[in-house]
Amino acid sequence: MAKFKKQALGRGLDAILGEVREAYENNISDSEEMIVEIEVAKITPNPYQPRKTFKDASLQELADSIRQYGVLQPILVYQNDDEFVLIAGERRLRASKIAGLNKIRAIIAKIDLERLREVALIENIQREDLNPIDLAKAYRELLEVYHLTHDELAEKLQKSRAQISNTLRLLNLLPPIQEMLIEEKITQGHAKILVTLSKEEQKKIASSIIGQKLSVRESEKLVKTLKNKAENLESFKEDNLATIRDEIAKKLHKYHLQYVFRGKKLSLIFNDEHEMRKFLDLL
Repeated sequence: MAKFKKQALGRGLDAILGEVREAYENNISDSEEMIVEIEVAKITPNPYQPRKTFKDASLQELADSIRQYGVLQPILVYQNDDEFVLIAGERRLRASKIAGLNKIRAIIAKIDLERLREVALIENIQREDLNPIDLAKAYRELLEVYHLTHDELAEKLQKSRAQISNTLRLLNLLPPIQEMLIEEKITQGHAKILVTLSKEEQKKIASSIIGQKLSVRESEKLVKTLKNKAENLESFKEDNLATIRDEIAKKLHKYHLQYVFRGKKLSLIFNDEHEMRKFLDLL
């Protein structure tokens, strides 16, 4: 068997980041002595895999490529007795099964099993095809595991703080709308608009976006129109309320009553029973 690649992750996120870069950015696939062929049936999926959605069409395309050219980039696994735990490369593994391969090229890493989740998170974050919701969940896990601020995570991942924060905000979308984004029924541009709305508004606008096939710009105009209508209605209500307050104040002025307005409530204070009866006569 080929030699194992010894990889000690260390304790910090920086060490894990370095480990992933070492495995995937330093042309490790060219170092044939580090690569072995493993039976697909002996590989167990990573239980911490952050990627939850795998497109059938995309997997089929990859499977077709693997049939023709083989697995060009080896997967990364951890050996556990006679079995192997997948660390990174689940799309390649799934596509290899579709392609009917019995064995797959792999690199066996020596790592701390407790770090499997973090390694899988980092490896997936570095890939451009991770959908926005899974990416947001991966960011959230890293923030919670390492107790980082958005700024600190952005610096470590070499992303902008705005990208980190805007992606995390997508988790404020209703679950059905998150699914729409995952299934590409709406774009991330649409999602950024929807996340600023209330839950009820999210449902209405999302339905309009899909039903009318609205572009991001058209969706922005729709939201702006609805907000203007809501503001005008609220302003109308406040103007009416002010008029009512003035009328009440005029009618009560000739009586020796104390009246206090609190928002949309009116409190009356009577000095004696006689004053109360005079007020009741007015009603």
